[in-house]
Amino acid sequence: MASSLLFNPHTYDPTHFDPETRRLLRATIDWFEDRGKRRLIEDYRSRAWLGDFLAFAAKERLFATFLTPASAAADEDQRWDTARIAALNEIFGFYGLDYWYAWQVTVLGLGPVWQSDNAAARSRAADLLSQGEVFAFGLSEKTHGADIYSTDMLLEPDGDGGFRATGSKYYIGNGNAAGLVSVFGRRTDIDGPDGYVFFAADSRHPAYHLVKNVVDSSKFVSEFHLEEYPVAPEDVLHTGRAAFDAALNTVNVGKFNLCTASIGICEHAMYEAVTHAHNRILYGRPVTAFPHVRRELAEAYVRLVGMKLFSDRAVDYFRSAGPEDRRYLLFNPMTKMKVTTEGEKVVDLMWDVIAAKGFEKDNYFSQAAIEIRGLPKLEGTVHVNLALILKFMRNHLLDPIDVPAVPTRLDAADDAFLFRQGPARGLGSVRFHDWRPAYDAYAAVANVARFREQADALCEFVSTVSPDEEQSRDLDFLLSVGQLFALVVHGQLILEQARLTDLDESVLDELFSVLVRDFSGHCVELHGKDSATERQQQWALDAIRRPVVDEARSAQVWQRVEALSGTYEMAL
Repeated sequence: MASSLLFNPHTYDPTHFDPETRRLLRATIDWFEDRGKRRLIEDYRSRAWLGDFLAFAAKERLFATFLTPASAAADEDQRWDTARIAALNEIFGFYGLDYWYAWQVTVLGLGPVWQSDNAAARSRAADLLSQGEVFAFGLSEKTHGADIYSTDMLLEPDGDGGFRATGSKYYIGNGNAAGLVSVFGRRTDIDGPDGYVFFAADSRHPAYHLVKNVVDSSKFVSEFHLEEYPVAPEDVLHTGRAAFDAALNTVNVGKFNLCTASIGICEHAMYEAVTHAHNRILYGRPVTAFPHVRRELAEAYVRLVGMKLFSDRAVDYFRSAGPEDRRYLLFNPMTKMKVTTEGEKVVDLMWDVIAAKGFEKDNYFSQAAIEIRGLPKLEGTVHVNLALILKFMRNHLLDPIDVPAVPTRLDAADDAFLFRQGPARGLGSVRFHDWRPAYDAYAAVANVARFREQADALCEFVSTVSPDEEQSRDLDFLLSVGQLFALVVHGQLILEQARLTDLDESVLDELFSVLVRDFSGHCVELHGKDSATERQQQWALDAIRRPVVDEARSAQVWQRVEALSGTYEMAL
């Protein structure tokens, strides 16, 4: 019963996918399981390069099958399918973020290529994928970070339609081994946005100089330098404003992968934590007999279930997106910001229970506790994504439109729109369906109803005491408001997916008791902000709610958590 909501390698059989997808997901699980926990941990501790894993992926054509869009496909199983990509993210996260990272930066490196009209570059990328090569995304720089307006990668025209590129890039995953690196730079002869260029480079070229791995990890997060690198016309992917749009739209695609990686990490850690706690005897009783332990593990469990529900539903909006439906542009930074920070909370709750056990070198948990921290900080920080989410708040809360419901999208279709998203602007014009019906459907669930009171209060805040012009420049204040809005959106998609999957209402009620407390906590934070007005302070106090307590409900959820003990353990 309990394990059915969590990924379990022993029982996993995604029958909703086509045969080749099922085979590849199962083959990936089996590769890790056959490798064993001891080798997995030793490779992590020794910072070993992922050569064996990439050899397996090449042999199975894993990346080629999952990351070649239908427009460049050589066989019928190749497509860009966000549902199965999400499933693979979860598996990689479950076994180790280093494996996921090599895959993730390949996704990012391919983004500018698949958005390009350059047929030669697209064909080259498809060939490299079929050979098992990895890719890299050369955007950020040591001095400027991801401030692409200020790039110092300079391209000087060579007089023959090409360029000579000189400059450095920093924090570039797979920069040591990528068959193709999508590099962002600017021309020396054209000022402003018209001078931007995205081009394809090869990490094996003599003019490509690998400086170092900037992190102490198997993840090869490189610094590299190009010195008079020859960029032929067939290497140019985008020029002008289109290059800028390709950068942001690539991050839109790749950002989504962080949520399911976070879920995988939490799932593996939860099996270890519950099994350890339930079998450890303290003062003559199992650790899980203590009420505070039960509360922490139950909260970790329902938060994790919420992460999964939200992410699964967000897949549907990604796959159903189009020029007239860009709701994914809100749900995407939500998966990046909200789901990954929930993952940190889940691990912290479990770590409080297992204490010193979480440091032991023979456990997966010790690396989970480290790696879960990275995901909220990749593809934009929490603050950057919260600021982005705020752009949608008024339209989402106060000005819904009537649009057809988005169905569950597990079909074997190519998500072609992701590579023709168009100009990366106009976020304020994105419109949404009414969020209230998702809550209305569960009005009889006590804590959903309690949280709905808080959501309605947020609408009142936006209508009556929203930030004035001066506060709108106070990002610290705005981020508190953003946290409140994010909770409403988080709850909405959780409820939509709960209805689609017929989730047990005891789990849902327990989850929303947590969200009620979270909302109240952010109200207290907003109340204490330096720039909060008296009316805003009073609103914050009035919006605080106490969750509805139900001991029978909590006991039902605890049974689900307790049943995880011994359900999965990776073979040595």
